[in-house]
Amino acid sequence: MNAVRLERRDQILVITLDRPKANAIDVATSLELYAAFQELDQDPDLRVGIITGTGRFFSAGWDLNAANEGEAADAHHGPGGFAGLTEYWHLTKPVIAAVNGMAVGGGFELALAADLIVASCDARFWLPEVQLGILPDSGGLLRLPRALPPRLAREMILTGRRIDASEALSHALVSRVVEPGDLLACALELAAGIARGA
Repeated sequence: MNAVRLERRDQILVITLDRPKANAIDVATSLELYAAFQELDQDPDLRVGIITGTGRFFSAGWDLNAANEGEAADAHHGPGGFAGLTEYWHLTKPVIAAVNGMAVGGGFELALAADLIVASCDARFWLPEVQLGILPDSGGLLRLPRALPPRLAREMILTGRRIDASEALSHALVSRVVEPGDLLACALELAAGIARGA
């Protein structure tokens, strides 16, 4: 079963991470996500991408089960980097992260790699890597201090502190916060406005 579902909505490509229970990302899933972002990049009929998840997690980040089965921490996740987007430097079309729940570790870094973030009111964001003795090395160390006040970003990186959707909105980490059932519609409305101006 594919971990990534694609749906075209006019000029918008909706990319849904569907890997129960926590939408954790292994190398194979990273490669699937990269293929989706590459389709967005290369198709002239597409103007905007939306990345979202199913269930309670936007994404729990790196798949620790895959790690337990031998996938190395420094495994090559493909040309787009972890989750297909964190190192996709030449992507020329905007991506909206529609964060439907918990964005944890690499899942938070995936959201940070997007151009805009909209969130459901029950979304939570955090980088737990410090508690595991590792670094958030898929862009979190660089992107988070640019997205939040530097001292708050440092606190999150150094302690694993969590923020909820309302705090994320108060610091402009996210553009909009909506009820869970309205999240995709909100992202599509925003994407349609971008597509009209593209």
